[in-house]
Amino acid sequence: MRALTKKYQLDTNKYVWIALKNLIKKEWWYGIGPLLLIIGGIAWEDGRWWLISFGLIIPFVYLLFWMIQFAGLTQHEMGKAMFYKVSYEITGKQITMMMDAKHGMPIAWNNIKHAAKMKDAFILSMSKAQFFYLPFAIFKSDNDLKFTEALLKRKGLL
Repeated sequence: MRALTKKYQLDTNKYVWIALKNLIKKEWWYGIGPLLLIIGGIAWEDGRWWLISFGLIIPFVYLLFWMIQFAGLTQHEMGKAMFYKVSYEITGKQITMMMDAKHGMPIAWNNIKHAAKMKDAFILSMSKAQFFYLPFAIFKSDNDLKFTEALLKRKGLL
């Protein structure tokens, strides 16, 4: 059995915000150090301003760095394939990104590290910066959507 989707193109701005949101979900605990700096600055009266400043600047610079990286990927040649208008064919063996009826790029399931079900889409992550955003609206039928969800659960990704 297989699931088919309509053609879809991921907007570059949406990509940057989804990637940043996923980064924060995965690496939220990096904020513990800056939080301790802020708490230390509040507790220690003499050095308060620089501890609080560093506690606020460090996470801002970290998120800005990654936002620039994600935005840069949208312009880089290696990242362009993520932003083509493609349809997807999802089977038990692989996901195929179909440019047209004759040209497609297969992606094996073992390349997908994690999947998440959002309120309106699936996100299939291959790395910190590479993922597939599959909105529920692009699936041709409810059966295709249910098949994809069952397949993701069977593969242990959801």
